[in-house]
Amino acid sequence: MIAAFGTLAFLATLWLLVVVGAAVLEESGAKIVAALKGEPQRPSTYVAPVRLRMRLRSTKPMRATAQWRAAA
Repeated sequence: MIAAFGTLAFLATLWLLVVVGAAVLEESGAKIVAALKGEPQRPSTYVAPVRLRMRLRSTKPMRATAQWRAAA
């Protein structure tokens, strides 16, 4: 009985891999064929957003007083 369940799990996993592989090929199959033929790809129209980071002004380091050192 365990062998039957193991076989069933194996076949279900294999079926799932085939379905996912077919979906991937359907989505990007034309790109793969074009790459194999050596044709140039169309430039994508998607532009990634760019983050600009502003530099913060550096603050003066805080010096510890004798009272703070004693508390630590």
